[in-house]
Amino acid sequence: MNNLVMNNGSLIFDQASLQSFIRFAQHKLKFSAYLLWKLPSAWLAGVRLRSLSTEECVTSVPYRWLSQNPFNSTYFACLAMAGELSTGLPAIMFVSSTKKRVSMLVTNMEASYYKKATGLTLFTCTELPLLQAALERVLNNNTPETIVLHTEGRDKDGTLIASFAITWSFKSKSA
Repeated sequence: MNNLVMNNGSLIFDQASLQSFIRFAQHKLKFSAYLLWKLPSAWLAGVRLRSLSTEECVTSVPYRWLSQNPFNSTYFACLAMAGELSTGLPAIMFVSSTKKRVSMLVTNMEASYYKKATGLTLFTCTELPLLQAALERVLNNNTPETIVLHTEGRDKDGTLIASFAITWSFKSKSA
């Protein structure tokens, strides 16, 4: 039982599964193959995982030929892919570490763009504890839940390039 993450007295997330997923995601070759198979347009655009833990997820997208727009900056959709991955990958991590099946879907996205992205843009989502709590409610109460996760994209100097508010919907599936 010590393999499970305990929160609010409930045993929900298998710690060994969480750590296994983190090791898989941080293995450059394995995760690159996963992106190519499941998200080929993100892989082609150069979207990559930088780091993943139960507290934070950081993804990146470069400015290059395959991610450019006619204005000599990173295309907004490529920025959105990296932003969405910084919220979606942790959701996959938590969902895959439970015994119950959970469906997940993006139901809304709000974006703000502040500056042209002309280099590498790093997206950071630090709201993973909120995500974990929402998934616990889904699994404990067997009721659907939506959560808005925020992520910010910054350049190498820390200048804010874009921010996203991604609304995720989660629903426990019947066995």
